[in-house]
Amino acid sequence: MKKTLLLASIITATVTFAPVTKADNMSLRICEYVAANDKNRLRSFLKQKKLKIRSVFKSIKCNGKNLLVFAASNKALEAGEFLIGKVPSKEVAKNIEEIGKYSKHLEEEAKDRIN
Repeated sequence: MKKTLLLASIITATVTFAPVTKADNMSLRICEYVAANDKNRLRSFLKQKKLKIRSVFKSIKCNGKNLLVFAASNKALEAGEFLIGKVPSKEVAKNIEEIGKYSKHLEEEAKDRIN
């Protein structure tokens, strides 16, 4: 009986966990580095994976927010400044108002970027 229960629980555990895809893992790491305000680790991770923020910006959401707004909401000033410098200016312009809700400093950086 114990063997049957153990086997059933192992099978259930392996079936219920959805595998994490490579893209999800990269998005999670990027979000973690932004939340931690760790610009250096973010830069080295992107370099290691041969990614550019410009190419992945639209596809990454952190807690339902894009990277710029997520950085502002977490008061991640260094990471936010880095992102503002790398993201296309059109994208920065679209998000200035929402960035300003969370961080005046990053809002000013964004305004300087588009002007």
